[in-house]
This record gives sequence, C-alpha cells and structure tokens, in this order.
Amino acid sequence: MNELIDSYIEELVRRRFSDFTVRSYKTDLEEFCSYLQKNGKGDISGIDRKDIRSFMGELLSYGYKKSSVARKLSAIKSFFKFLEVNKIIKGNPSVSVKTPKTERTIPSFLSEDEMRRMLDFTALEKELDIRNKAILETLYATGIRASELVNLDLSMFDMKSKLLRVYGKGKKERIIPVAKAAFEALSKYISEARGYKDGALFLSKSGKRLTQRDLQRIVKKAIVKVATLNQMSPHTMRHTFATHLLNRGANLRAVQELLGHESLSTTQIYTHVSIEKLKEEYKRAHPRA
Repeated sequence: MNELIDSYIEELVRRRFSDFTVRSYKTDLEEFCSYLQKNGKGDISGIDRKDIRSFMGELLSYGYKKSSVARKLSAIKSFFKFLEVNKIIKGNPSVSVKTPKTERTIPSFLSEDEMRRMLDFTALEKELDIRNKAILETLYATGIRASELVNLDLSMFDMKSKLLRVYGKGKKERIIPVAKAAFEALSKYISEARGYKDGALFLSKSGKRLTQRDLQRIVKKAIVKVATLNQMSPHTMRHTFATHLLNRGANLRAVQELLGHESLSTTQIYTHVSIEKLKEEYKRAHPRA
C-alpha cells in the first residue's frame, strides 16, 4: 500500500498542490496504512467502509479533534478516488463514509483600530522593515493565504494596473486588486529594498524565497504589539480582511471570490461579526431594545 500512497503523492505534486497539503496528506495516509497493517489489512482491495470508520473512531478515542479527523478522512477519500479512477480498485469504500460534524469556531481577527496601529507605526529604518511593512499591507489588502503570499513572484504583481495574480488551492488562479496603501508599500519595497530582478516577490535575508515559517514570525511579532489573540498567524490577517470588508457592507459573494473559497458556506463564517455589530447597533438605537 505504501507504493500506492507514493504514486498518489506524486500525482499531487504533478498537479502542483501546495507543499503543506502534500505533506499533510502523506502523513495522514501513512497513519491510515499503519492502522490497517496493525489490524491485518494489507491488501488494498479488501478495505471497506467499516475499516475507515473504525480508523476514525480510534482517532476520536485518542482525543483527536473532529476537525483533524475530518481532514484525515478527506485525504483518504481523495486517495481512494485516485485508485478508482486509475482502475486499481473497482469500488470506492470511502464514498458512503460521512465526515464528522465539526463546530465552526469564530476566527480571531484584529479590530480596525488595532490594524491601523499595526500598519501606521511600522518602523521603516531598515530594508527588512520595508519588506515587512509590504508583507503586512499585502496580507491585509488582499486576504491571501500564507502559502499564496510566499509563492508570489515579482511577475505576478502588475504595477501598472495595481493587480495581483494569485494561485490558490489546486493552483486555481484569481486576480485581486491591490489597495493604495499596499501598492505604495510594495512599490517602496521593490524599488528600495528588493530590486527588480526576477524571482520570488518576498525574499529572506539570504535572498531566497521567504518561507511560511519566516512569514509566521513576522506576522506574530507585528500582532503582539497591538493585540492579544488566541491565534496570531498570517491567517489572522485573512480573517481580519474578510471581517472588515463585510462589516463595511461588502457583498458576501465578492468576498468569497477574493478569498478563493469554493463554497459560499466557507465564507459565511465571517458574517458572525456583521451580525454582532448589527445587534449592537440595534440595542443602541432602538427605543425599546
């Protein structure tokens, strides 16, 4: 079965899935494979839905979150679909296995005042300061994922039209407008700190493409200065971007398009903030609230 997993992972790489997704799926499938071998299920053709469900049950009994189990099941479903399409198996045992229902947690985000303080008071004394300012402005202006930002090339930023070309999950392309403040920060970074040579848009100290770990440190350091949140990561900036747009009346489908969400229901998690704001306004303004 390990050879089949390797073939599947090679397929993901060919389809240009992100490094993070490839690593996660590989780990999840190897864990599933170990479970099957432990229970005497070495033949791929002999695996049925009960095996998959019992694997999920064991994970839950070990204290795994439902969201983690759901992610592992997603990897398993995708793997068996690959096997079925390539006629390695006749039927897909994962089709009828239901994904565990997970509670949607309210995303951590910064207030407009906190965001303003973070961006307005970023020091610009060194080249790295200029780069970090451009990174923060870009994240807030576009709502792109960490993986999307570190994979940006200089050629993907159209300075003339002020547009950013981004490749999201499954390498799906989307075009995102760059706000004035972000455009100015990016232009300053390119002209004064980076240079116009080809390659990655955001570079590390050594001149190599910035890593997601580098990005994590930069964002966390900036957030700590203005707020205390349960989560402090590049994704916090994405949550903030979406929340602020909806709070100011942006169309939900437009936000969905900007974020690159396949489903509108994924974007709807951000409407909680708008609803809470609506409740506050109602209580403040209604005579009998």
